[in-house]
Amino acid sequence: MRYVLALDQGTTSSRAIIFDETGKAVASAQQEFKQHYPQPGWVEHDPDDLWRSQRDVAREALRTAGLRAEDIVACGIANQRETTVVWDRQTSKPIYPAIVWQDRRTAAVCAELKEVGAESLVRERTGLVLDPYFSGTKAAWILDQVPGARRRAELGELAFGTVDTWLVWNLSHMKTHVTDVTNASRTLLFNIHSGDWDPELLQLLRVPRAMLPDVLPSSHAFGMIAPTVLGAPIPITGIAGDQQAALFGQGCHSAGMAKNTYGTGCFMLLHTGNRVVPSAHGLLSTTAAQLGRAVDARDVERQYALEGSVFIGGAVVQWLRDELGFFERSEQVEGLAATVLDNGGVYVVPAFAGLGAPHWDPHARGTIVGITRGTSRAHIARAALESIAYQSADVLEAMQKDSGQTLAELRVDGGAAANDLLMQFQSDILGVPVVRPKVLETTALGAAYLAGLYTDVWKSREEIAAQWQMDRRFTPGMPRAEAAALLARWHEAVSRSLRWNSDKA
Repeated sequence: MRYVLALDQGTTSSRAIIFDETGKAVASAQQEFKQHYPQPGWVEHDPDDLWRSQRDVAREALRTAGLRAEDIVACGIANQRETTVVWDRQTSKPIYPAIVWQDRRTAAVCAELKEVGAESLVRERTGLVLDPYFSGTKAAWILDQVPGARRRAELGELAFGTVDTWLVWNLSHMKTHVTDVTNASRTLLFNIHSGDWDPELLQLLRVPRAMLPDVLPSSHAFGMIAPTVLGAPIPITGIAGDQQAALFGQGCHSAGMAKNTYGTGCFMLLHTGNRVVPSAHGLLSTTAAQLGRAVDARDVERQYALEGSVFIGGAVVQWLRDELGFFERSEQVEGLAATVLDNGGVYVVPAFAGLGAPHWDPHARGTIVGITRGTSRAHIARAALESIAYQSADVLEAMQKDSGQTLAELRVDGGAAANDLLMQFQSDILGVPVVRPKVLETTALGAAYLAGLYTDVWKSREEIAAQWQMDRRFTPGMPRAEAAALLARWHEAVSRSLRWNSDKA
């Protein structure tokens, strides 16, 4: 039996999962790390927490499986995508905390770029919108704030990376400064048509080329885990941003297939084949995982997707747990929400970090409306769960308008996909079947598949797709008129949250 190690570095925790060649998880380990909120709208991580927690769970997974590093054929990495790290190439010390994808501090910069007419150029080259969500303005902010950093970056003394790049740098003991095409495509600096960093965008966002990593296909030789990390060298042969990794792990390899991942945020991706589909409804055109043994990402068959990004999905449950103390464990939310028949007229809009697709309002803030004297914790818990489904429904509506396709079914994954109440409500609101696979950790599985394809653990995408197995199919049971009424009320609640913080930007 051959084994592949998947490192899944997420927003709130690091996970390591070892898969065998049948796609079965044989061991896993997970470790949460501290979130830092230095100011309202700011979100940071300690970059060393990301790296050390990921190393430690990899070691724990090997121990749990009773395997040694020599038994692992390859390693794949999936990661939170837009989170930004800048470090010193000589010392490997970050010059500033990692600025997390949820962070809103560059909202004013994005607004200024829009005012000078830069958004059309950015959207045409990158498929993205000008929003603080993405990495480019974060990197420029760090260079502006840390004394001497911009000059050092221009001289090549500093390195920029998303979390995948930071992990590989540390895993390889400073030997490899690389990323893959999916992560590069989330920076506002990468031309998704040419498959390379875009000089005009680098100049626009004031990010020096000398600090950027090399861009490779998603299934490729990225470097080697140093023997001192896990006990023996292991080739790193797969990297993809978490959502593109999940798309691949769900077997969505061809145009028209879609998945929704319910993690900290919710991310719905529709594969569009080798065609960039521009969005007129607030979605992103982005790269899907790309295969090939070419020297770099410019020489492979390009694959694309439409994406809708919901910033706060499962994180609203963590908020109920940690800040409001509604329950001790996140999985208890389903039992609490099920004690009431409906939301009692309560709607929670979890715009804690602004709103993503299709609104793209960095100034929106969290709102609860419809509270009465009879409102209970259970009503708020149910409304919080329903907010995840409503936000995903808004994304799917935009996706169908942009693509001209009507979705036949939605494949789901991520931690909150285990919540039966949420999945049934999601199907009811969408009016399409929601299909949950047996392996919910498809982000890690996708990274493993990408790594295993390069090392011949699996021979083809078709072989991988054949391993996908269904756990449960949720079919819509709510009358469409009732679903439409609930959605209309949700949209009224959303309108109350928009632009709430605009006077403080």
